[in-house]
Amino acid sequence: MSTLITYRIEEDIGIITLNRPEAANALSTKLLDELNEIITKIKSSDKIRSVIITGAGEKAFCAGADLKERSGMNDQEVVTAVQYIGETISTIERIPIPVIAAINGVAYGGGLELALACDIRIAASHIKLGLTETSLAIIPGAGGTQRLPRLIGIGQAKRFIYTAKPIDAREAFSLGLIEQIVETDELYGEALKMAKQIAENGPIAMRQAKSAINLGMQTDLQTALEIEHICYKETIKTEDRLEGLRAFREKRKPEYKGK
Repeated sequence: MSTLITYRIEEDIGIITLNRPEAANALSTKLLDELNEIITKIKSSDKIRSVIITGAGEKAFCAGADLKERSGMNDQEVVTAVQYIGETISTIERIPIPVIAAINGVAYGGGLELALACDIRIAASHIKLGLTETSLAIIPGAGGTQRLPRLIGIGQAKRFIYTAKPIDAREAFSLGLIEQIVETDELYGEALKMAKQIAENGPIAMRQAKSAINLGMQTDLQTALEIEHICYKETIKTEDRLEGLRAFREKRKPEYKGK
């Protein structure tokens, strides 16, 4: 049976790989179905502490929608397909633990929109990124017009979307679109290293920090500070907080249990 998503667990890191290298890891309906199944497993697990999403091969992280599949659709079917991509990407954004996009190759259209829904983006030095939809007489329809300006500012996002011109990793880093550039052969190792650093910290604290940041960015500062306070209080009653204090006093590495 063909598997368009591979998933494995390394220690407490969940590693998702888009596995359609012959189709530039494009987001077909079947791939999205499999991806949603994996996301459901991750959300129901209390063992996974961080997630990496990457693509098979070195040419493409994800080229976006499967245009061959779309060519046989009528207008309503196209709208439904784009909506499914957007819903899946939003589901990734709502994974309660930190998610790293390890961008191993080009990320165009929905592929970049997928990366925008992740918490941190690490890219190989040779990659290119683009929201190229306006060159096809459409617009980004899976969150690109909303997540990109929140990340890099409205002016740069408009330039990026209006011109439909892909950019390289260096420019993406200068804009704040990606957080780190590494050599191609170092990408997986660096992503795993960061994922493990995240996983070593208090699991409940990680979830509450992500919640505070994501919810707070959607509102005014005063409300956001109240959200932060609510999330902070959720960490006070945990066994992990006490373990952190003990470990600090005893000058040892803490052993967090997520309790």
